[in-house]
Amino acid sequence: MALQIANPVVIHKVTELARITGLTKTAAVEKAVDEMLRTNSTLGASEQRDDQRATMMGLLRQFDRAALPLAHGSSDIVWDDNGLPT
Repeated sequence: MALQIANPVVIHKVTELARITGLTKTAAVEKAVDEMLRTNSTLGASEQRDDQRATMMGLLRQFDRAALPLAHGSSDIVWDDNGLPT
């Protein structure tokens, strides 16, 4: 089945992508579509959310460890009148 693209902006983008990558226009469109399908598929989106969740939980654990001494009052940090460490 043939695909006809009438939008000149899209045609320019495909031409530029093909030029930059050294691919044919058809191969450039195929790679772009494959990448969009991969990143937007249910499995890919789920894996991406899992990775983001794991990263976020790791950051939260780091924040918790960093705040622990302050929460227990055992910090050697001296605070100025503006609430900033000195």
